[in-house]
Amino acid sequence: MPLLKKLPESELEIMRVAWSLGGPVATPQISAAISGAKDWAPQTILTLLTRLEAKGFLTSEKRGKERYFTPAVSEGEYLLFESENFLETFHKNSLLGMMNALYDGKVIGEKDTDELRRWLDERK
Repeated sequence: MPLLKKLPESELEIMRVAWSLGGPVATPQISAAISGAKDWAPQTILTLLTRLEAKGFLTSEKRGKERYFTPAVSEGEYLLFESENFLETFHKNSLLGMMNALYDGKVIGEKDTDELRRWLDERK
């Protein structure tokens, strides 16, 4: 797995499509899946795919006239990277600090605290 870096939103959108479609997928499949959400030209999508391949997030192979892309980084790996980065950057690696911020901001309710309590109890 390559050393991960935070992806810009546009590249993350492409990765979400690649993860949802599985792999390998051809450029037209990715374009079709993204066309409903974004109004990007085919060249824009190809540029983003090329960048993601250069960063090690995708691999590709040419089959006939089409290039097929496969995720080299799983969605779970990237989610873990982003979560760890968020926790470190905004909460100085304090899970309690993050939970307090969410609770004080009314993001976490009673149902969520019950679920967290059960989750913690299962890991004892």
